[in-house]
Amino acid sequence: MRIIAVKTLRLFWQKYNDSEQPLKAWFEIAGKANWQNPGDIKSQFRNASFLADNRVVFNIAGNKYRLIVKINYAYYTIYVRFIGTHKEYDTINAKEI
Repeated sequence: MRIIAVKTLRLFWQKYNDSEQPLKAWFEIAGKANWQNPGDIKSQFRNASFLADNRVVFNIAGNKYRLIVKINYAYYTIYVRFIGTHKEYDTINAKEI
């Protein structure tokens, strides 16, 4: 999968150092994946949550942070839409971000 907006992840882990390794691990797995549907994601990330419009919420660093991506399965592309703390996540509309 091609991941768009890696800079967003990098800026986040520079602010929250404990997120660096978990985000890099997620990036490595997602980058090597060939996800064609939500079931493919669920087989690798059991705690992933699926929203409308091909959005997926991943728990990062033991559910300390939330990562929302939008996936274009046909083009094997992942767009980073949001990364933040649980408190920040609670203030957004995950279905529209």
